[in-house]
Amino acid sequence: MSPQQAAIKAQMNYQPVEWPLRFERHNFGVRCYDTLSCSVWYGGMERGNHDAAPPSSKYGAGYLDNWNGSQIFDNFPPPAEVKWQTKDGQWHQAEIDIGEIFRDQMVRHNVPREEVADQPEGKIGSVANILLEVNDHTIRVYMRQRIPLKKQVPIAGQLRHDRRYDLILVKTYTY
Repeated sequence: MSPQQAAIKAQMNYQPVEWPLRFERHNFGVRCYDTLSCSVWYGGMERGNHDAAPPSSKYGAGYLDNWNGSQIFDNFPPPAEVKWQTKDGQWHQAEIDIGEIFRDQMVRHNVPREEVADQPEGKIGSVANILLEVNDHTIRVYMRQRIPLKKQVPIAGQLRHDRRYDLILVKTYTY
């Protein structure tokens, strides 16, 4: 580390992250698959699609790989209201209480504490992503959070990422 980098790090007060990792705000994202119509209301906004959505298999095994939330919310708005029509013609309705699922405000991740890089003031700076998938008769709730690492990790055989951004399945509902 250069003297200039060390001075910047000291000025930003880098410390080990507070454990367990927690979040106070979150992005929210929705994807609909294998439905005739799909609407999700959360935080006063509608997401989804009113047209037929193809099955997730159309997109291949990595269909959720680059999924992020798109709107930032303070924790937590009222439950998400989900209404959708499956391809068998049935209408479904569900209330998904994101605040109840994440009431502990803990980040769901797979990174060991000793691998997490020190951060300014000991806090992870990025916002957690809470993601809701409507897929035929199933609703899944995921979390994705950028976790900074002390060392680079191999991606496709090359050391090039100093963070993990795993998609973690948190809850599944079947209707």
